[in-house]
Amino acid sequence: MIDKRWIGHCMPAFSVLVEAGRLRFFAKATGQTDPTYTQLEAAKTAGYPSLPVPPTYFFCLEFEAPDPAAIRTLLGIDYRKLLHGEQHFIYHAMAYAGDTLRFEQRIEDVYEKKGGTLNFVLRCTRVSNQHNHLIAEMHNLIVVRHTAKD
Repeated sequence: MIDKRWIGHCMPAFSVLVEAGRLRFFAKATGQTDPTYTQLEAAKTAGYPSLPVPPTYFFCLEFEAPDPAAIRTLLGIDYRKLLHGEQHFIYHAMAYAGDTLRFEQRIEDVYEKKGGTLNFVLRCTRVSNQHNHLIAEMHNLIVVRHTAKD
């Protein structure tokens, strides 16, 4: 079982510089054909100051944490029993190449179902830019399977 005392626990915040080259690579990898996401002039013609950050790219940037496995380690979660349950985003503003984004992760909830054989951990991450403007909120739900042997 995952101890509910971790509800409300905040991980150390970290910042990530949004690099244009990585945005272009992400656009290519995800099949994005709109030049707004790969060509600076196209982005500026569309009214953006730089290449815009595609919506789900925040999830990739979150893996830039000093220790991407810190929450799993903190909670004692065996990676082999981990399932990705749900992911959703709330967008407040645009982010662009050249921005420095700050990620603040918090364990929002820990609960169980099926008599404790399934534990759920809800992590919420606030993303703000270098001007301290809220850009996005990410909600990630993981499921941890337990067996009678655990």
